[in-house]
Amino acid sequence: MSDETTTSQGGSESKDIPRGHKVIEGYLRMLDGSPGVYRMLDPEHNVLYVGKAKNLKNRVSNYARPHGHSARIAKMISETSQMMFLTTRTETEALLLEQNLIKQLKPRYNVLLRDDKSFPNIMVTKDTDFPQIAKHRGARKRKASYYGPFASASSVNRTLNQLQKVFLLRNCSDADFQSRTRPCLQYQIKRCTAPCVGNISKEDYGALVAEAERFLQGRNTELQEKLALEMQEASDAMEFEKAAGLRDRIRALTNVQTAQGINPRTVGEGDVIGLHMESGQACVQVFFIRAHQNWGNKDFYPKTNGAEAEEVLASFIGQFYEKREPPRQLILSHDIEERALLAEALSENAGKKVEILVPQRGEKHELVASALRNARESLGRKMSESAAQEKLLVGLKEAFDLPRVPQRIEVYDNSHIQGAHAVGAMIVAGPEGFMKNQYRKYDIRGDDITPGDDFGMMKEVLTRRFKRLLKDDPDRSKGLWPDLLLIDGGAGQVSAVHEIMKEQGVTDIPMVGVAKGIDRDQGKEEFHRIGHRVMALRRNDPVLYFIQRLRDEAHRFAIGTHRAKRSKAIGLTRLDDIPGVGATRKRALLAHFGSAKAVEGANLADLKAVDGISEKVAQTVYDFFHENG
Repeated sequence: MSDETTTSQGGSESKDIPRGHKVIEGYLRMLDGSPGVYRMLDPEHNVLYVGKAKNLKNRVSNYARPHGHSARIAKMISETSQMMFLTTRTETEALLLEQNLIKQLKPRYNVLLRDDKSFPNIMVTKDTDFPQIAKHRGARKRKASYYGPFASASSVNRTLNQLQKVFLLRNCSDADFQSRTRPCLQYQIKRCTAPCVGNISKEDYGALVAEAERFLQGRNTELQEKLALEMQEASDAMEFEKAAGLRDRIRALTNVQTAQGINPRTVGEGDVIGLHMESGQACVQVFFIRAHQNWGNKDFYPKTNGAEAEEVLASFIGQFYEKREPPRQLILSHDIEERALLAEALSENAGKKVEILVPQRGEKHELVASALRNARESLGRKMSESAAQEKLLVGLKEAFDLPRVPQRIEVYDNSHIQGAHAVGAMIVAGPEGFMKNQYRKYDIRGDDITPGDDFGMMKEVLTRRFKRLLKDDPDRSKGLWPDLLLIDGGAGQVSAVHEIMKEQGVTDIPMVGVAKGIDRDQGKEEFHRIGHRVMALRRNDPVLYFIQRLRDEAHRFAIGTHRAKRSKAIGLTRLDDIPGVGATRKRALLAHFGSAKAVEGANLADLKAVDGISEKVAQTVYDFFHENG
C-alpha cells in the first residue's frame, strides 16, 4: 500500500452525537477517487461495517443519499456517527484488506463466516528415507507433499485406511519409526511393509510412495493397469502369493475410488459452491474436488445480517479463502459482482491462476445443482434444529427463573486419575447448539493443589477463565460472557464457585450445580443454586435431557483431553530430558539395554559400549541419572 490516511469525526460520549447520512456527507470533501477501505462506526466506536471501494468518494456518496437504500443499509447509516478510511494502490489490495478487517473486527452489518477451522490434508513426507503418509491439519511447516483439502477428518481417515491397504506405507511418527526393533501390528495386518526393521529396501519403498502420489494426483487408470500387468506376470510365473497380494491391492484401490462418490471428468481441481437462502438465513455447501475425485463436502452457515444472495456468496468466498489456498476453479451457483476482481485477488494471493465459473449446462452445472440441493436440505435441518434449541433455552430460563433466555451457556468439568495429568475443560452451547470453536482446555498448573482436589482444580480453571474475560472484554460487548454457568457437582461445588466469582468481582452470572440424585441414577439429577432450595425436574422433561446432554458433552471433552495428555506422557521417559540425547541416541540406548530403567542403572563402561554413543554422551547420560537420581 502506498498511501494510508485515517480520519474520524466525533468522539464525544454524549447521546446527542450526530449520526446518519448527514454525518457521512461531511466526509465527502476529504475524499478523492482513490481505491481503499472504509469503516462505519457507531458513537461507542464499535465498527458497524467494513467495505471496499474502487473509488472511495463515489462509494461514500451513495451512503450520503437520504433515500433509496435497503432496510439493512438504511439502519446501518442511521447508526453511523464516524467513518475511517484507508487508501490502497489498487482495488485488488482493497479487496484483500477488506477481508482481513472483516475477519478481525467482525462488524455487525457484514456477512460473517463463523467457521474458520482449517481442513485436513494427506501429507507425504519428503525429509526421510522412508516417507510417512499421515493426516495433517494446520500450517505446512514440514518438507512434504500435501493433498487436499478433505471435508472432514473422517473422510481423510477413510481414505488413509484404504491407501494403507493399497500402498503399504507407514503411518507411524518418526520417533516411533526410529525406536522400533520389531514390526508393529500394521505389518501383521498387511497395511505396512515394515521399513523400520529393514523388511523393504529404500528403492522399493520409494516406488510405493511414487504410486501413492500418482493416485492422489488423479492418475488412477495407469496405476490400475500397472498393478493388473504385475498381477498377470506373477500369475504366469506361478508366484501365486505375490499375485494374490496384488489382487488385494487392486480391490482396495477400487474401493477408494468408489468411496469418493461423485468423480467428475471435467473438473480436475475445484470447489463447487452452492448457496441457498431462506427466511434471512443461509447455507453454503462446498464440494471439494481434487484429482477428479470428490474428497467430501461441508456446509457453512454465514451470518447474513440481511444481505442479498450475491453479497453473501462474494463475502463467503473472500473470507473462506483468506487463509486457505484456493483450487484452480471455483464453480458457483450464483453470479457475483466483480467476479473478475475477486478471481484476480485470489490468483495474486495463491500465486496461480484461479477461475470463478457460473456454469449454465453440462457436468459442472449438474455438480452445482447437487451442491444447491444439499444446501437446501441442510438449511432445512438447521432451521428445524434451531427452533427446537430455542424452545429448550426458553425452557431453561423458566425452569431456573433466569433473568433472560441464555444465549451462551458454559459448562465446566475436570478429569484426572488420582490427581495425575489433571485437566479442566469448558464447553459452550447457544442457540445453534454446541459452539465447538469456543471450547477451552486448561492444564492444571497449581503446585499447591492436592492431587484429586476437585474444588482446587475448579477454582484454578474459573479464576483463569474470568481473569481473561475481564482483561479481553471488560465491557461485555463481544459476546464472550456467559449467561449461565453449569457446574458438575452439588452444593459444595456451587458454593466454591460462588466464592471464586465473588473474588473476581463477578456476581451477576447465574450458576447451577448438576448433581446425581438418589443412587446416582441418571434422570434423578438434583440442581443446586445459591439462595435456593435443591430442586429436580420431571423425568421426562426435555429441559432435563438437554442439561444431561450438556453435562455429558463436558464430561466427554474433559475425558478426551485428559486421555490425550496421559497418552503423550506415557511415550516419554527420563531419556527425553537428557541434553544432547535425541531420537537416534535414545533408540540406540533402548535397543542396547531394552528399557529406559535399564539405562538408568547402567554403569559408565556399559554406556560407552553402545553403538552411536560417544564417551562424552555416555558421561552425560551417566551424570544425569547419578547426579539427579
